[in-house]
Amino acid sequence: MSDRQARGVERAMREAEARGEFTNLPGAGKPLPGIGQPAADDWWLRQKATRENIGADALPTALKLRKEVDDLPETLDALTDEVAVESAVEDLNGRIRKALIGPPDGPPLNFGPIDTEAALAAWRARRT
Repeated sequence: MSDRQARGVERAMREAEARGEFTNLPGAGKPLPGIGQPAADDWWLRQKATRENIGADALPTALKLRKEVDDLPETLDALTDEVAVESAVEDLNGRIRKALIGPPDGPPLNFGPIDTEAALAAWRARRT
């Protein structure tokens, strides 16, 4: 930016300030979020996802299913009976099987269906 352009920008800002365009802005007087914290490598991606309200629905199927498998113990712990646990695991397994045989919409699955009996035994062990 040349000196002439910089002076023009500064003049435009002074004029806007004189008109009161910078008063009562949201967040005025508050610290910037995340100030003083180190920025993660994917800071821009996190900000965009937050700004555009992009959640787990935007993930490819393989990543959504991987997250469900990783969160499975907590999901099952919220259930109260064995029938519900078996049903939840079989529902997840159905979606895993569908993703294994269907056309991929992202990275391929690198895992298979969950052993229902093992998941049920682990659920029982965590409940005692």
